[in-house]
Amino acid sequence: MISHHDNAPQVSVSSNVVVGVDVGGTFTDLFVLDLGANQAHIIKVPSTRGQEAEGFMRGVKAVHDALHSKSSAALDAPNAGLASSITTLVHGTTVATNALLERKVAKTGLITTRGFRDVLEMRRRDRAQTWGLKGSFVPIIPRDLRLEVDERVLSSGEVHTEVDLVQVRSQAEQLLAQGCEAICVFFVNGYANPINEMRAKVCIEEFWPNAHVSVATQVLPEIREFERCSTASLNAALQPVVGGYLSRLEAALAEQGFLGELLIVQSNGGVMSAPTAGEFPVRTALSGPAAGVIACAEIAKAAGYPNVITGDMGGTSFDVSLVSQGQAALAAQTSIEFGLVVRSPMIQIETIGAGGGSIAWVDSSGMLQIGPESAGSNPGPACYDRGNLRATVTDANVLLGRIAAHRPLGGGGLKPLSVDLARQAVERSVGEPLGLDVYAAAEAILTLANAKMAGTIRLVSIEKGHDPRLFAYMPFGGGGALHVCALMREVGVSVGLIPRYPGVTSALGCVLSDMKHDAVQTLNKGLAELDLEDLREKVSRLATQCQARLDASGIAFIHIVETVVLDMLYQGQTHTVAVALDPREARELTREGIMRAFERTYLAQFGRTLTGPAVRVLNLRYSRVGERAKFDLSILAPKSVQVPSALGQEKIYHQGAWLEVPRYARLEWPVGSRVVGPAMLEQADTTIWLEPGFEGRVDDWGNLLLTRLGQEP
Repeated sequence: MISHHDNAPQVSVSSNVVVGVDVGGTFTDLFVLDLGANQAHIIKVPSTRGQEAEGFMRGVKAVHDALHSKSSAALDAPNAGLASSITTLVHGTTVATNALLERKVAKTGLITTRGFRDVLEMRRRDRAQTWGLKGSFVPIIPRDLRLEVDERVLSSGEVHTEVDLVQVRSQAEQLLAQGCEAICVFFVNGYANPINEMRAKVCIEEFWPNAHVSVATQVLPEIREFERCSTASLNAALQPVVGGYLSRLEAALAEQGFLGELLIVQSNGGVMSAPTAGEFPVRTALSGPAAGVIACAEIAKAAGYPNVITGDMGGTSFDVSLVSQGQAALAAQTSIEFGLVVRSPMIQIETIGAGGGSIAWVDSSGMLQIGPESAGSNPGPACYDRGNLRATVTDANVLLGRIAAHRPLGGGGLKPLSVDLARQAVERSVGEPLGLDVYAAAEAILTLANAKMAGTIRLVSIEKGHDPRLFAYMPFGGGGALHVCALMREVGVSVGLIPRYPGVTSALGCVLSDMKHDAVQTLNKGLAELDLEDLREKVSRLATQCQARLDASGIAFIHIVETVVLDMLYQGQTHTVAVALDPREARELTREGIMRAFERTYLAQFGRTLTGPAVRVLNLRYSRVGERAKFDLSILAPKSVQVPSALGQEKIYHQGAWLEVPRYARLEWPVGSRVVGPAMLEQADTTIWLEPGFEGRVDDWGNLLLTRLGQEP
């Protein structure tokens, strides 16, 4: 375990302690905010893969120890429990993501409209390999567990054939007999009128032995049958997995005296209550990276950089997102992997296999490649001495001196790394096949990794119409700060912004996230025929629905923010544009006002509007955010006033030569101080490699702002 306190140990425990918890593959990260004492702590404990609740509770114990260190409160209530001091726990979980990627989900059945059992398998007739015939797809629910019944609702919402409940019961009983733990009800036009789906649900719930009954229109009441079927099926398959994990977690917390709020981070960057997460677990996919983006947005905005590109470099992947004017980009749908489509608002994150554990190899044409295969945390890079013999990005960094082998991340969580094993792996995997000496081979690995990461940054910026020179680049994760200067050079970003605790940024984001609930309703009407009174009523109904979920959390919000968006397009088009409406006017909409908003949005996105085609309104989207009280990020700033002396000198291989480089304790640099590269700045959760020609300045929030020498941030 590692723990860091920015201030001296406290002498009493506050009654207002908020803890953000992000469970990763190697470490479980915790950010502890003691509002009463105006202190922040970071904690890292080893994760327990497959038993994530164990790592979580190990972290809770570490929080207890940190809060009660040298504290009289520990003596005042010796039996209060390890979690009794915590007011709020906010959890970013990878349980849903890992379950889907590893296909370790519950056995699930599907009941659908006769003739539509293969929607889940046919998808959009896309291919795993777009330009080839390779690749296959196995649906999350096999064909023998996808059963049909007689029912039909027309796209107009008219009930053509009432659902046959005798068939529903018979088919559900058959699925139960086949061992299904969960069941999904998906009828083809349920979005237009859910009455048949809801009647089927009531019928099934009369005898189904648990609460794991998902109805497609409750998960996603939106047009397009594959996306709705896929999202609802994945939700059903995750309910026993995520619900079971949360139940075990809540029981363990209760046993340790926890009486506060347990909130779960959603993929859209907001949080929801644990019961809501159990009901809609598909909304928690990719919640950990989403929390990291939220933290970056808040930190960068406070530092004066509302435009920022984030880069999360972990053990397996490099995740990139873009924040413009303080707002993270949202994607309407995401593929967890090929064919596993989730249509739910998610923070837009591009991922490539360029993490610390990504394996370097030479292909049959003699070209150096990196990833997508990763050594992960077990066995890990070759330098971990756990049996892996292939070179990774981490091995290259260790060999070149950029990671101190005798001071690995985690503060004792890992044993010292082996430089010899890293050298052997790099030489065997890359040096010998390419005819390079071992150090040139290691630098080639890092050069390619940086090029791949730079390409992903360009993908979310230049290819989306954003000039990266107008953005700051914010690396986080355990490995991000090792590559920051190289990526600034590659992409042309002028400012690098390294947060105070890069390795626990996602845990910090959990603490900063607001509660957010999204809702959608398909309209599918031409603008000329749209019933405006009906639209206003739907806005009010969705607002009431989302507010009810906020109220059910029991949280006192400081502010409520609502967003109203219409998905619109010209007649004959397939893809929509998201037209934001002023929420204050959403209940007094006019056809002319909607048209003006559409043309303004279309013009901004495509540079022109069309004349002739009619305009259609496909979906109404509504979002309601309950803003939680924020803490002052300045409490993260260092309290030291003295510029630290170097801890020693390190030999770093850089651009074909060895350099003597001073090593510093990063967290001891005071506000306003400057450090000039080359330099190594170490802290428990990351290492910063400040290349020659760059300098860093500590700002008022404890961030390190990197620029080229002579250039003001």
